[in-house]
Amino acid sequence: MVAEVTAFAFEGIEARPVRVQVQLTGGANNHFTIVGLPDKAVNEARERVRAAFSAIGLGLPPERISVNLAPADLPKEGSHFDLPIALALLMEMGAAPKDLAQGFAVMGELGLDGSILPVNGALPAAVAANGLDLGLICPAGNGPEAAWAGGDAQIIAASTLIQLVNHFKGTQVLASPQPGDLAPGPAVADLKDVKGQETAKRALEIAAAGGHNLLMVGPPGSGKSMLASRLPGLLPPLSPAEMLEVSMIQSLAGLIRNGSISRARPYRAPHHSASMAAMVGGGLKAKPGEASLAHNGILFLDELPEFTPQVLDSLRQPLETSDVVIARANAHVRYPASFQLVAAMNPCRCGHGKASGRACGRGPNCEQVYQSRVSGPFLDRMDLMIETPPVTAMDLAAPANGEATATVAARVATARTAQEERAGALADPRDVRPRTNAKLSDNLLERVAQPDDQGAALLARAAESLSLSARAYTRILRVARTLADLDGVDGIARRHIAEAISYRQRDAATGMAPPAFSSGGNSLKTTEWRTGGR
Repeated sequence: MVAEVTAFAFEGIEARPVRVQVQLTGGANNHFTIVGLPDKAVNEARERVRAAFSAIGLGLPPERISVNLAPADLPKEGSHFDLPIALALLMEMGAAPKDLAQGFAVMGELGLDGSILPVNGALPAAVAANGLDLGLICPAGNGPEAAWAGGDAQIIAASTLIQLVNHFKGTQVLASPQPGDLAPGPAVADLKDVKGQETAKRALEIAAAGGHNLLMVGPPGSGKSMLASRLPGLLPPLSPAEMLEVSMIQSLAGLIRNGSISRARPYRAPHHSASMAAMVGGGLKAKPGEASLAHNGILFLDELPEFTPQVLDSLRQPLETSDVVIARANAHVRYPASFQLVAAMNPCRCGHGKASGRACGRGPNCEQVYQSRVSGPFLDRMDLMIETPPVTAMDLAAPANGEATATVAARVATARTAQEERAGALADPRDVRPRTNAKLSDNLLERVAQPDDQGAALLARAAESLSLSARAYTRILRVARTLADLDGVDGIARRHIAEAISYRQRDAATGMAPPAFSSGGNSLKTTEWRTGGR
């Protein structure tokens, strides 16, 4: 006879069902074999199962124990296979009813004292179990997290192996766990406390409204990090579907505590020493990286040129496809990575650049060499590029009189609602509906972002004068569509195109951003943008 229990192996956020089969046969005494591409953690389950059985007064049978994890060509990683193996072995030994785990999927790590320890991935496992019309048996520490999956499937969360066996024997009843708390998210400082930097505040609002990528260039102390930290307060909370997807990634990364999840959008700010595996995912078990942990939220890269070029360029593909694919010899692991990139940098290693008028101790090419660490294709994926000039003493001495975060967030919410309704009306029902202008498909963008004649003429001249790539051209249209949404109008006018171009223009010598386009006349004369088209 063969006892069988359903478990899960994780490929990205997808939980794939695994049949854990246990058979006792004659042969070598206490020979315990696990097959089916187990990793070291799965193979070590033999000793944890042996010790846990001893803790509850059971010994392994004097027979050959064979454990098969099917399908055999799917890699199995992690300690969450301990409990499925133990339950299948109990059934095969006759120490538990043969139908003990019928209608359930099982996950959990065993302690040497027979306890059932929490593991990562309880939420995606519960979602997958619901899809298979199965309940879930999991550690008590994972019960509140698994309960967020909803559905009618039963969840049994036990603290010890003997407690679980007694529940199925009817001598002890385990109550179904309740979902954990809905956390409010971290507090975000108010935008009105930022003094000066009116152009940067305007760009921040546009970035929030359309989900656009933003690059800020300025000397130390000009407020780049301070502005970026206030962006989460401008964004609407996660929808239920987005919250579930974000929480599944956090579950696999082990970031959920006591089953508590949040509707606040993720805000990740990795240090510039982060490796490629830390940024896009990978490592021994292909864990999600910062790009995936920022899914449906913000990835902030401070001191942008200090990141290694290989790490920055590894983000180019996720910025286009909104996912990360980690290639392995025997599998490809996919994680969602639809994030909004916000980056900040100094104009040169000295910090101030040529425009400051200060002497540079590193030579005349300091600015050019420093900025060349960021590749052109990477910069081409930035929708908005602005300068943050030094804040004057007069600005600092003046009272804070800017708009509050709540005021700007209300405009952002109105613009985003308009984008979502428009995309919902035009998008193919079979496709994923884009929520922001930054994620519009090229086909949808062509339908909703047609400028008027004057705007089209200005964009054509800008494309020729600035040698814009096709990607830069479409990103200008996306930003212009967002500017029109903030104005509450359907059509894209010349002023929207002019302001969108102003955030893309770069100085030919440095490759960086900034003076803006004039909105009047037929020339492409540059001037500082003050009104932002409002």
